[in-house]
Amino acid sequence: MVEGAETEDSGSLTPRQRRALTRVRSDRTIIVTLASAGLVVSFMQTLVTPIYPRLPVLIDAPPADVSWVLTATLLAAAIATPISGRLGDMYGKRRVMLLLLAILVGGSIICAISFSLVPLVVGRVFQGVGIGVIPLGISILRDVIHPKNLGGAVALVSATLGVGGAVGLPLAATIAQFADWHALFWLATFLGLAGIVAVALVIPVSTLRSGGAFDYLGAVGLAVGLVGILLAISNGTVWGWGSPITVSLLVGGVVVLVGWGFFELRSLHPLVDLRVAARRPVLLTNLASISIGFAFFVVNASLPLVLEAPASTGFGLGQPLIVASLCLMPLGLVMFFMSPVAARLTAARGARTSLIIGAAIVAVGFTLAIFFLDQVWHIILVSTITGIGVGFAYAAMPTLIMQSVPPNETAAANGLNSVMRTLGSTLSATLVGVILATHVVVLDGVGVPTRDGFAWVFVMGAGVVLLGLVIALFIPRRVQRYDTSSIPVQLGP
Repeated sequence: MVEGAETEDSGSLTPRQRRALTRVRSDRTIIVTLASAGLVVSFMQTLVTPIYPRLPVLIDAPPADVSWVLTATLLAAAIATPISGRLGDMYGKRRVMLLLLAILVGGSIICAISFSLVPLVVGRVFQGVGIGVIPLGISILRDVIHPKNLGGAVALVSATLGVGGAVGLPLAATIAQFADWHALFWLATFLGLAGIVAVALVIPVSTLRSGGAFDYLGAVGLAVGLVGILLAISNGTVWGWGSPITVSLLVGGVVVLVGWGFFELRSLHPLVDLRVAARRPVLLTNLASISIGFAFFVVNASLPLVLEAPASTGFGLGQPLIVASLCLMPLGLVMFFMSPVAARLTAARGARTSLIIGAAIVAVGFTLAIFFLDQVWHIILVSTITGIGVGFAYAAMPTLIMQSVPPNETAAANGLNSVMRTLGSTLSATLVGVILATHVVVLDGVGVPTRDGFAWVFVMGAGVVLLGLVIALFIPRRVQRYDTSSIPVQLGP
């Protein structure tokens, strides 16, 4: 048993619970279950992509308001992930994972029976909450997987963040083309229920607890600050960067987060232990994570436009949505198939080396994209190279975090790292939009992006990734490592 772990008195368990707790699950079964749950929640990111252009007609809502179908999910994920991580550390990661999956199922049902904007946005908020399953799953691996299998397991579960979206996009596109759009959310409901059953049957109960009281005020402060900043960043191009609402949200969000930071430093049971988060390995890993999240979304925001735009635009390849989705699948597939390679590299050379190599590979892919985006195979090549690099980086970041934080703070620390990736993706979506909006040509009375605009997008992406690579170089080669090999006794709910 890890020192300081808090468990429930085994005498209070029923015979049925005792049998469940003593059942031995293989590492492979646990890994497959957690990876499958990760695929389910990451699929929610691209679920509405095929129907998004038609949503204003489908639900009779203004296009500007329909953007909340995407924005609400992003905000919910950013806010809920660190909170669910802290709850997982306190009350059990398995328990909180089941709760997140149940919320996702509830949101999917709400969307499936929706015919207007407000309930659809509410349902998408609940779906966004589910993304916290991935960092919780990584933290569970630390608790229960044998040390020799931990590296590969972390790499695989971390990769599901990209794999689920890339593989799910053509599936969602096919359903949207041949069935009613509500079928997408009934599919999400079924997948979520399957995830609940699998986690409940396979994943052992959590044993490692941090104890203490939940920091409700800290949770509210973090939520308010993140909402202000992310709303300003994601909607700045629509509202205007100098508009009162954008400036107020951005400045207000920063002020709230600064105040939240001082409050957390003085809290006996903080939502996020900022002293741990400020340690050099953790801080630099989180900063590098922003750049990787930024790079991942550069591909997702730009390559579909090139594939689907008509050839008359001068840059488009005129591919239908399903074909375009299939062209982007390598981005996720190579992340999956490269995860064992990334794990072996991490074991041999350290997670820092994997992060640096991953960032360098992404930079190479973006450099190619500056000059080669004129054929379908160019897109597939860029997508594949980027997937390899992101796969290496995603495999390294949770390992770097877990090596540098106490075992009973793993979920909260991984949750904060996920927020950094989300922040990078939000910045990426905004800046890609700004660059493409400033490099347009008028065709048939409509402004469309130019080929130079996409080149500048990848110049920007390469620059941000190289900045992340430089940051990674300053991560210490040797850090104070907490035990990642403990396998606690499996007692408690």
